[in-house]
Amino acid sequence: MKPIFTDQWDELPVVVYETNQEMGTAAANEAKEIINKAIQEKGVANIIVATGNSQLSFFEALRVLPDIDWSKVHAFHMDEYIDLPAGHTASFPYYLHKQFIDHVKGIHFYPVPGNSKTLREDMLAYEKLLRDHPADLCVLGIGENGHLAFNDPPFADFDDPVYIKKVRMDDCSRRQQVGEGHFKSIEEVPLHALSLTIPALRSAKRMLCIVPEARKADAVYRTKTEPVNDGCPSTILKKTSWAKLYLDKDAAAKIMA
Repeated sequence: MKPIFTDQWDELPVVVYETNQEMGTAAANEAKEIINKAIQEKGVANIIVATGNSQLSFFEALRVLPDIDWSKVHAFHMDEYIDLPAGHTASFPYYLHKQFIDHVKGIHFYPVPGNSKTLREDMLAYEKLLRDHPADLCVLGIGENGHLAFNDPPFADFDDPVYIKKVRMDDCSRRQQVGEGHFKSIEEVPLHALSLTIPALRSAKRMLCIVPEARKADAVYRTKTEPVNDGCPSTILKKTSWAKLYLDKDAAAKIMA
């Protein structure tokens, strides 16, 4: 399976596939190589993974790939709503269990907590986990407003001194959660969340950014055409030589026109 288009945006290589499924499969195969190389070199692989509909084809492909010793993999993720009711299907740990964790045997999973009563302690503990397990791979997406994790414009900080923080969610991000079917209305979407910071995401040795669907075409176009700026946080990827951007034809429509 070969990309239908390739490009280079400053330091960022870009590959475009005909379909979402082909894109997800190609990214999963590269993720497998990175994971197995880390296991071979040091006996363990540490990964940070994203949630959201844009990651579905990637997880569908990754979870059935052979020859990955998941018992040697530590998995972290990027964000979680604060005080979401227990068992809510929009919870990101719930999503990851459903789409990935419960399909792979023996993986060590560390969910981001979202309890406002223990927020400070939980953030300090999660940051320590991330620093004690330096990431070999970060798999992420780009939001409709250009966010990375929940680092929304214009408050994204490319030089954040911490690895995880409390954020107030941008209305565009909240509407995206409704549009993806995770909530029935924007009023149901929490106003605050915990998010890994951009330096935490970029601390990984390798980054694979997976972005399908036409609704992301504007954000992809802005990522390519704008200078690095906090109004479109994904532009920082162009200064991230260890990253690679995976697109399907729909997400790439405006950059291929």
